[in-house]
Amino acid sequence: MKEAFTPTEIDRIDRRILQRLQRDGRMTNAELAKVVNVSPATCHRRTQRLVDDGYIPAVRAEVAPRKVGRGTLVIVGVVLDRSTPESFGAFETAIVKLPFILDCHLVAGDFDFFLKIRARDIDDFNRLHGKQLIALPGVRQTRTFFVMKEVVDNRPLDF
Repeated sequence: MKEAFTPTEIDRIDRRILQRLQRDGRMTNAELAKVVNVSPATCHRRTQRLVDDGYIPAVRAEVAPRKVGRGTLVIVGVVLDRSTPESFGAFETAIVKLPFILDCHLVAGDFDFFLKIRARDIDDFNRLHGKQLIALPGVRQTRTFFVMKEVVDNRPLDF
């Protein structure tokens, strides 16, 4: 069993480091130190602590979906046939194995889960839906929403 995560407190400088890295994760340590007004050694130590304490769980490039042939964004609401820990667990175990699922969220309300999927086009999504999504354990119903326009996507956190 995992231990409860208890991060250390962050101060104004840590917040500035996090905010700047959200905007530009490719900044060098020297550039970041200058912007947040600390020495490079202090900046490196603080940034490493933020990583170690889980404030920065990963660093990765944001890829333009259209450039790699995944321009169709689809949100799928999923209703399971039972609302039990076992049925949720079986669904979650299966969903993490599907590489085309970008996000999966357990939600309250009319649906059990919301999925965020990137596909090449509607035909590609139709194939994924017909062969893989509706075959997932416990799926009773899905409702599909094709995104017409991405107004805000992956905005940096404001804190």
